[in-house]
Amino acid sequence: MKKILLFCDPGIDDSLAIMYIMLDPNVDLVGIVTGYGNVTKDQATANAAYLLQLAGRSDIPIIPGATSPVHQEEVTFYPEIHGKEGIGPIQPPGNIQYQMYPFDTIRLLMERYRGELIIVDTGRSTSLATAFILFSDQIKWVHSFYVMGGAFFIPGNVTPLAEANFYGDPTSSNYVLQFAHNLTITPLNVTQFAIITPDLVDQISMNTKNTYAFMMKPVFEYYYNFYKEKFPGIPGAPIHDLLPIILLESPNIVDYIYYDANVIEGVEAKGQSYIDIRPTSKTGKTRIAMKLHYEAFIHEFRKVMIPE
Repeated sequence: MKKILLFCDPGIDDSLAIMYIMLDPNVDLVGIVTGYGNVTKDQATANAAYLLQLAGRSDIPIIPGATSPVHQEEVTFYPEIHGKEGIGPIQPPGNIQYQMYPFDTIRLLMERYRGELIIVDTGRSTSLATAFILFSDQIKWVHSFYVMGGAFFIPGNVTPLAEANFYGDPTSSNYVLQFAHNLTITPLNVTQFAIITPDLVDQISMNTKNTYAFMMKPVFEYYYNFYKEKFPGIPGAPIHDLLPIILLESPNIVDYIYYDANVIEGVEAKGQSYIDIRPTSKTGKTRIAMKLHYEAFIHEFRKVMIPE
């Protein structure tokens, strides 16, 4: 069973990633590190606690992370995409009781699951970069890293050049890309095609074995309404942050290239990800997903989200 430490900022698609993990019998979520991004750190923490409570998993440590990027810039949130509280129209109860664990818990998890811990980061890179700095010895024991971020040779989603996670803290993203080993990046190249449709959501909503069935339709409709307005004719909504979770078990649903990636920190092109593809350049060790096999993606998604 794969041991996952998830860095996230739920957020609708981060929330779907948590739901998926809770329903997947082959994945063991050993901790969640919450940070700013789609919503504030405090709201992200409350959302994660609510989703774990629904699954009856109060045993999973929730570790609050960063509240802002390293340059202390003003953070922009996206209620038109994710809702004011981050899970569309769903409002987590205000009286949720949950224990918050100190940031040093990340080090303890690296030590406990030495050689088998997989870190997945679906939010801004600030918290993960901080873990690299604080726990430089233990981070070497992590098995592999999966990062949702970037856009290569295609437009961004927060600016014409940049994807939201890399744009939110390009300095931290660059740090992670430089020092993470066995790294897989899932950029917009593949995540924007990881679309779930209204028909599929209806099937999930009627499944009595899915703990989260009651919220799937209202959450999806909120999310889909944004995408219909921005991308007329789109058949569904892309669930960006869930894709790296699926790749852990089914890496062949995408095609990859291998290059060392970078993120621009300057103002004009802030957050733009790039690789050196000149004829004289060398390939690198970072695995970058470039093409999604949609039918294979949907097959894996259905297996977990519509349990028999």
